[in-house]
Amino acid sequence: MLTIYHNPRCSKSRQTLQLLEEKNAEINVIEYLKTPLNESEIQGLMAKLGVSAIGMMRTKETEFKEQHLKDADEQTLIAAMANTPKLIERPIVVNQNKAVIGRPPENVLAIL
Repeated sequence: MLTIYHNPRCSKSRQTLQLLEEKNAEINVIEYLKTPLNESEIQGLMAKLGVSAIGMMRTKETEFKEQHLKDADEQTLIAAMANTPKLIERPIVVNQNKAVIGRPPENVLAIL
């Protein structure tokens, strides 16, 4: 079973979900803006993605600038994502111990 951290308002997220559906994948859809991740879940995703906190953040969001996160440490960035889920890059697809960011959507094919 795959898990997609999904924002239905995002075209890349919708395209990624459609691609997974076309592959007949069994998918658990989590709308992370409605069901925010806690810091522990964010750290787990970072480990599966193999990235630092900044690597899974939307750094061009207004909230990133407003919260002065450019030079923040890892823990501050993780807390910011937990408190402001909009800062999490989307979509993220997880298959067991691996995860990818679906930008472009075809990235998810690597973990199917």
